[in-house]
Amino acid sequence: MSWIDWLIVILPIVFVVWIAFFSKRYVKGVVDYLAAGRVAGRYVISVGDLMAGLSVITLVANAEQYYQTGFGVAFWANITAPIGIVLALTGFCTYRWRETKCLSKGQFIELRYGSRSFRFITAFVSTMAEMVTNAIGPAIATNFFIYFLGLPHEVMICGINLPCYAIIVVMCLTLATLVIWPGGRVSLLVTDSIQGLMSYPIFVVIIGFVILKFSWNVDLAPILLDRVEGESFLNPYDIAKLRDFNLFALIVNLVSAVINRASWIGNDTSNSGRTPHEQKMAGILGSFRNGFSMIMMILIGIITVVFMNSPEFAFNKDRFGVTNNEMRKILSERVAGEAITDPEVRSKVIETVRAIPDKAHDTHDRNILLSQNDNLDTRYLDIVRNELGDTPEGRHSFQKFRSLYNQMMMPTMMGKILPVGVMGLFCVLMVMLLVSTDDSRIFNAAGCIIQDMVLPFLKKPLDPKTHMILLRWCTVGVSLFFLVVALFFSQLDYINMFTTIMCAFWLGGAGPIMVFGLYTRFGNLVGAWCALIFGSGTSLLGLIFQRNWALHIYPFLAEQGWVDSLDNFLRTVSDPFNPWIQWQMDAVKFPINSYEIFFISMMLAIGSYIIGSFLTYKPYNLDKLLHRGEYSDGHVVERQQWTLRNVFAKLLSITPDYTRGDKIIAWSVFTYSFIYQLGLTFIVVVIWNAISPWPNEWWSNYFYITSLIIPAIVGVISTVWFSVGGTIDIIRLFKDLAMRTVDTSDNGQVFQEIVDDDTDDKK
Repeated sequence: MSWIDWLIVILPIVFVVWIAFFSKRYVKGVVDYLAAGRVAGRYVISVGDLMAGLSVITLVANAEQYYQTGFGVAFWANITAPIGIVLALTGFCTYRWRETKCLSKGQFIELRYGSRSFRFITAFVSTMAEMVTNAIGPAIATNFFIYFLGLPHEVMICGINLPCYAIIVVMCLTLATLVIWPGGRVSLLVTDSIQGLMSYPIFVVIIGFVILKFSWNVDLAPILLDRVEGESFLNPYDIAKLRDFNLFALIVNLVSAVINRASWIGNDTSNSGRTPHEQKMAGILGSFRNGFSMIMMILIGIITVVFMNSPEFAFNKDRFGVTNNEMRKILSERVAGEAITDPEVRSKVIETVRAIPDKAHDTHDRNILLSQNDNLDTRYLDIVRNELGDTPEGRHSFQKFRSLYNQMMMPTMMGKILPVGVMGLFCVLMVMLLVSTDDSRIFNAAGCIIQDMVLPFLKKPLDPKTHMILLRWCTVGVSLFFLVVALFFSQLDYINMFTTIMCAFWLGGAGPIMVFGLYTRFGNLVGAWCALIFGSGTSLLGLIFQRNWALHIYPFLAEQGWVDSLDNFLRTVSDPFNPWIQWQMDAVKFPINSYEIFFISMMLAIGSYIIGSFLTYKPYNLDKLLHRGEYSDGHVVERQQWTLRNVFAKLLSITPDYTRGDKIIAWSVFTYSFIYQLGLTFIVVVIWNAISPWPNEWWSNYFYITSLIIPAIVGVISTVWFSVGGTIDIIRLFKDLAMRTVDTSDNGQVFQEIVDDDTDDKK
C-alpha cells in the first residue's frame, strides 16, 4: 500500500480508540459497564449491532460460499426474510428478555430453573462454544491481511525470525482490548456506532469501483451461467446437485433462527435499550440498517467467481495488471508456504504448481461447463493432493491446504485489483470490521464468565469497583484465550460449516432452554438438563468425529475393514433425502456435514426438553420473572382486545407504546418484507415458473434487479436515515448516562432467598 492508503487506515483507528477512552467518564457502575446503563436508544443499538455483526470472517465466508453456489440458493432465502421480520415485529424473545431485567442469560437460567449449578454448566458450555468459534475470527482476519497486503509469512526483527501471523494476531487482539477496557458496553456501543457511520460511505466507494470495473451483462452473467446442470449459479430450480450450501442448509438456518432466537441473548446489547419497546424497535430497524453493506459483500463474492473463471482475465492484464492464472499460482504458493510444514514437500508442491500451464475456459462452449468437482481450481488441488500422498498426514495437510485456498482467494484477488485510495479504504473498513466484531465477542465472553461462572458462588454482594476490575481483567484473559486458539487451532472446513458445528455445541441444546423458558410454564430443570445432554452432546460428538476423521477415525475404520459396510449403511439411510442429503464414506471429510449434525441436535433437544419437563411437571410463575401483574415495578402496557379495526396492528404487534413514527417504521418493514420480498420477488415468481419456467437469462436480470438495484435504492435512504439517527442517539446516550442514578445492588447476582421466594410462588 502507498503512504496515502496507510494514512487512510491509521487516522480513523486512532480516533476510534480515543472515543473509547473518552467514554470512560460516563461509566459509574456495573450496569453502565455491562449494559450501557440500560439507556441506549434504538439507532445507536441498531447501527452498533450492524458493525458487531459484520466482520472480516463474514466477508471471507460469504465470498467462499458464493464461490460454491452463486445466486442459485439465495433465491430460496427470500422466504427466511419475512420470518426474521415477524420475529422482530413481535419482539419475539427480545421483548420478554428485556422485561426480565437480567444482566446475563445465566442470571435468567438460575431464576427460571432454580439451579446455580445448571447456570454454571450452561455458562461454561456457551462460553466455550462462543470463544472457540469467535477465536478463529482474528485468525481468519490475520490471514486476510497477510494475503491482502502481500505480507511475508515470516519477518526478521532484531535478528530473530518471527511469524508475521502471530504478530498481527497480537496487534488485532490488543486493539480490541484497548477499545473494551475503558467503558465496557458504553465504549463498544459508541465506537461500533461511530465505525458504522464511517463505514457507510466506504461501502458506496467499494460498490462504485466494482460497478465501474465489471459489467453485469458482459462480465458477470456469462460466468454465472456457465455451470453444469444441477449446479446453476442463477437458476434456483437447477441446484439439486449442490452439496453443503443447499436448500437443506437453508432449512436448518430457518429452524435455528426461530428456536435459537434467545440463545446468545444477555451478554450483548439486548440489555441496553432504555425500555423493552426501544429494544424491540432496534430489532425492527435492523431490517433497514444494513445500507450498502450487504450489496458490497454480495458483489465481492460474485466478482471473485467472475475474475477467477472468466476467459477475459485468463491472459489479459489490461484491466487489473494480473491474470487469473497468475493469481492461482500466487495463491497456491502462499498457501503451500503456510499449510505444508515439510520443506521438501512444500518446495516440490510449489515447483509443480509453477509448471502448470495457463488455461482459459471457453464460456461459449456449452459442452464444457464448470462444476464443483471439475473447474479451473481442480488442476491445482489435484496436483497438491497427489504430491502430499494418500496417508493420514497427507490427507490432513490437504484439508488445511484446500480450506486456506478457498478462504484466501478473495483477499489475494482484492489486494491485486484495488487502486491507491480504494485499497486504503477497503483496508480500514476491514480493520473496523475486525475491531467492532472482536471487541464485542471478547466482551460478551468475559461478561458471561464473570456474571455466570464467578458471581453465583459469591456469598456477599460484590462492590461495583471490584466487579468492574474483574470484568476488565477477564477481558484480558479472554483475549489471551483467543490468541492461543488463533495460534494453534487449525480450521479444516468451510468457514460457515466450521462456525455452525462449533456454535452447535451450545445452540444444539440451548433453544428450548431459553425460548421455552421465556414462554412456557411447563418447562423445568429436568427438561433443561435433557436438552443440554442430548442436544449439545450430539453436536460435541459430531465435532469430535469431524476433527479426527482424516487423521485417526477413517484409518481405523479402514484397518478394521468396516468402510464398505458403513458406506452402504450411510447411503441407505440418506437415500430418501437425496439429493439434499447424501451420506457416503470419504477418506478426507466426515460424511455428515455440520448443518446435518446441527439439525439432528436441535430436534433431539426439543423432544427431550418437552418429554423431560412433562414427566416432572411443575407450573412456573412467569409473571414474577417478567415483572408483570402484581409484580410490576414500572410502566404497564395496556392490553387491547382483538377487533376488526385493529387486527392488522395486532398482527404487527403494534401496542399503545408505538408513536406515529414507530407505526410508520413497522408498516414500512412489513410492506417491504411481505409485499415486496415475499410476495412480488418470491411467491409471484414461484407461481410464474410453475406455469412457464424462466430461461436462465431472465434469472440473470432478476438477480440484477433484486440483489443490486432495489437494495441500492433502499441503501441510499437507510444510509442518510441511520447516519442522522445514530448521531442523535450517541449524543443522547452520553446525556442520559450522565444523569443516570446508580443502583449498586443491580449487578446480576441472585441470592438464595430470591430463588426460594420464587419456589414458594410456584407451589
